[in-house]
Amino acid sequence: MMDIQSKFDRDAGQIVRVDHWLVRMPLAETILWGSGRRSGTTRLICRVTTRDGGVGWGETISLIDTVPAVFARMVAPLAQGYSVADVETFHRHVLGAGYYHHKRAAVMAIAALEAAMWDALGRRAGLPLWALWGGLWRQRVEASAYVFVSDPAKVSDAARRFLDAGFETFKIKIGVSAATDIPLVEAVRSVVGARDIRADVNGAWTPGTARRQLAKLAPFDLAYVEQPLELDDLEGHAALRRCQTVPVALDESAYTLSDVGNIVRAGAADVVLLDPHEAGGLWQVVKQAAVCESVGIPVTLHSGGELALSQAAYVHLAASIPNMTLAIDTEQTYLAGDIAPDGPRLAGGTFPVPDRPGLGVEPDLDLIARYTVDGISGAYLDPEKPGWFPVKPAY
Repeated sequence: MMDIQSKFDRDAGQIVRVDHWLVRMPLAETILWGSGRRSGTTRLICRVTTRDGGVGWGETISLIDTVPAVFARMVAPLAQGYSVADVETFHRHVLGAGYYHHKRAAVMAIAALEAAMWDALGRRAGLPLWALWGGLWRQRVEASAYVFVSDPAKVSDAARRFLDAGFETFKIKIGVSAATDIPLVEAVRSVVGARDIRADVNGAWTPGTARRQLAKLAPFDLAYVEQPLELDDLEGHAALRRCQTVPVALDESAYTLSDVGNIVRAGAADVVLLDPHEAGGLWQVVKQAAVCESVGIPVTLHSGGELALSQAAYVHLAASIPNMTLAIDTEQTYLAGDIAPDGPRLAGGTFPVPDRPGLGVEPDLDLIARYTVDGISGAYLDPEKPGWFPVKPAY
């Protein structure tokens, strides 16, 4: 009988080199939201090289200084000698090196390397990642239009532009002020008709404010309200689900696999937004989605300004996960550039599913060099309001 195990050469697939770059992609327009003002997205890009010369690329979000620090001092050194197939062991190795106490300080750094391992494995196998995760469940991936306008007088024009571009789902940021919450939703509903609208509060409400605002929003038939309360308040979210009819989605509350387990046990969400960068890897999202699927909870993906590599990873996940039935978030329309010419591109509000091996993306080193920076800036706070900082809950 043929030994199937002999077909995979673990030694040849060992990681022998890790390179990484910190890049900042400007946004075509500044985003104002409940946590500040954002003018660009900072991402950590990495490349692994295997003993036989194979490569794999990964990307993660870099909002705070712990991400590049943990990557350079812990993640990259530990990766040396790992087979690209051992993503689960590697994830747990980093946590076991002290970060099991501080998961949120490590998950974003782990995610870049873990994605590169998957990319290298897919390239070695000659298969796209969706084929390694159960196969193709959907042919195209719907995306939500991100309507980042906090002025009710201007939001209608923005919504109309996305509608004309073919989007069927619309996400708006509320939670900036009590006075603008309802008018923003009302203005978008008047433009998009019966299409889905989701409203993201970013944890700005108190429980009492949430009840009052959601009672006013009920007539607008929101697909869901996202993160209405502070991220640690699972009991409050569960109570909010019981006392009103707008579905509750959790995002910041749902970083890790354990977070999702706690949400399910608490009965705190009707929808869960997942993010491989916040979970510590693509495989962690597959597991998180399965936990939700077991109790009938649909999932989608949170966006933090993904460039080509992470955007491809998102599409592979959405293409293969059955209960990822909701349009995924994306900020691609706001990016002023990218690091690869061949990443998935929006067309008519949807992404095509890559069919090339691995992530199916080839980054351009010249583009990476063009956008390389030595620090993180413009993630939070608002330069136009000296001394201001976000407080959650805000009102």
